[in-house]
Amino acid sequence: MTLYAYVDGPLGEMLLAGEEAADGRTALASLSLPGQKGGAVVRDGWRHAPGAFTGVAAQLRAYFTGGLTRFDLLYGDSGTDFQRRVWRALEDVPYGTTVTYGEIAARVGAPGVGVRAVGTAIGRNPLLVVRPCHRVIGADGALRGYAGGLERKERLLGLEGALVR
Repeated sequence: MTLYAYVDGPLGEMLLAGEEAADGRTALASLSLPGQKGGAVVRDGWRHAPGAFTGVAAQLRAYFTGGLTRFDLLYGDSGTDFQRRVWRALEDVPYGTTVTYGEIAARVGAPGVGVRAVGTAIGRNPLLVVRPCHRVIGADGALRGYAGGLERKERLLGLEGALVR
């Protein structure tokens, strides 16, 4: 059964969704922002369970106040093999830094024309904020697509001190 909760934050009310893991923790499957392109929506049969996301909410609060630079969460398993490779590469981008789509493509063994596929995989990241796709920018240093909106991407990069201008 999918569990869900809402958590307030500086980007708006975030929807958290996940599944209970065998060890009793909640595996986070989705973190969606209001108005997010392709964001999750609560479905029939989902159970509202704010207590299941206490640890996630605490880490998010710490991140937004500058006290956390890397999330330590259990994630649900989703996506294709290629998407998971790209998402793992995102998790390796350090707080306060940016990389280009081309650099991510090279890291996952898909340079050149693979940049477009990497962009698509990043756009399907179901874990905004915690899986830092906001740290990926264009080769020219410009902020490019973010499912939560470019203004939120800019805000996250500003929070991390990584704005490139």
